[in-house]
Amino acid sequence: MSSNPLHKEQFETEVLDSAGYALIVWNDEVNTFDHVIKTLMEVCKHEREQAEQCALFIHYKGKYGVKHGSYDELKPMCDAITDRGIGATVEELAQ
Repeated sequence: MSSNPLHKEQFETEVLDSAGYALIVWNDEVNTFDHVIKTLMEVCKHEREQAEQCALFIHYKGKYGVKHGSYDELKPMCDAITDRGIGATVEELAQ
């Protein structure tokens, strides 16, 4: 690996941009498990088992990071989830 500081900065920026965010889905007392599971399968392209596990984490923990990636990748998914009446946010991961 190069010791060039510009190369290091560019690499760190690329890593942050590619996976520096999480799509957080929030628990509520309104939406059913089936609705959340179906939404995760359709919007996030989760397999049924993964969507079910995420729904359980959301229910018991109050929120859960269902997907990681870049902000530009996750924002449209977040909007699609909230359009279905489910609370969701995109949050920067702590470093």
